[in-house]
Amino acid sequence: MTDIIKFDQRLESLPANILTQIASIDELKGSWSAGVNLHPQVLGRLKQSVLITSTGASTRIEGAKLSDSEVEDLLRGISMQKFKDRDTQEVRGYYELLKNVFDSWQSIKLNEGTIKHFHQEILKYVEKDSFHRGQYKVTENKVQMVDAKGNIIGTIFDTTPVYLTPIEMQELVEWTIKAIKEQKYHPLLIVANFVVEFLKIHPFRDGNGRLSRILTNLLMLQAGYLYMPYVSHEKLVEEKKQEYYVALRKTQITFKSEKADIVPWLTFFLNIIFDQSKQAVELLTADNVEKTLSGKQLTILEYLQEVKEATPGNIAEKTNVARPTVNQVLEKLIKLKKAERIGMGRSTRYRIL
Repeated sequence: MTDIIKFDQRLESLPANILTQIASIDELKGSWSAGVNLHPQVLGRLKQSVLITSTGASTRIEGAKLSDSEVEDLLRGISMQKFKDRDTQEVRGYYELLKNVFDSWQSIKLNEGTIKHFHQEILKYVEKDSFHRGQYKVTENKVQMVDAKGNIIGTIFDTTPVYLTPIEMQELVEWTIKAIKEQKYHPLLIVANFVVEFLKIHPFRDGNGRLSRILTNLLMLQAGYLYMPYVSHEKLVEEKKQEYYVALRKTQITFKSEKADIVPWLTFFLNIIFDQSKQAVELLTADNVEKTLSGKQLTILEYLQEVKEATPGNIAEKTNVARPTVNQVLEKLIKLKKAERIGMGRSTRYRIL
């Protein structure tokens, strides 16, 4: 029995709760698509924030120690940084590759060449990994659990042997491309199967976990889940790091048996995507108005929050925003119930709520 047949068998006869969760995710996906009218500047700010957060989280899952604020400080001076130590080298590689995926996902094709190229890019600045960038492993490796300090605390499972890695990767990629093209299964099932199998094979000497999360972002975007750049997938995984390891282990140890059980992994994966979908939709609500405002709109809101009450003329003068724009922003803030108008005519003032 080939692995391609096994992939199909894994995704047959799934429990009802899995299908219910998928329906809930797609309902939220629809809400995002129908409701997203965020200003391009807002989307740009959100994407930049997610790039920082995702880079920090994904590298920490693998044992790096840089906080999000340290990652941000590091990347602010990216052109001047030497990136001497491994943590900072990994951060730069991840950030640049994820940004490329967010910006160019529509033109990227899933194939083994792309996966190898991504591996080369993710380790581009890591000096110690220069000899194996973009190449499948030539020595055996294991999936190990690391604690918050970066110490190895146990082996989760043994991976695919070196001699089987090329054929198993070929089968996985071919099955995934075919399943997507034929719409044989729901896209979330296809992506989840790809990720858990990729991590079981562990095709590269190092960087597999980080690369799996980059590929998750790519495949989810290509499947139409367009909020991926605006809510960090990696951060949600990091927050449930132990559950992530347990779900992988529970599923992957069954791959050696006659009856593979992908449900533990699917449950974890879909819960993460559900949380991500929910957070994306929450960005559209008035309660998150600060996240939905453009730069100038946010400047005016912050000024009003500081002074509590002001005239349009005073706001324009203090924020260096043109008077007509100030008037438009104030009307929007009133509609969003963030400010109220006091008085009429020349004595009109606006007060923060």
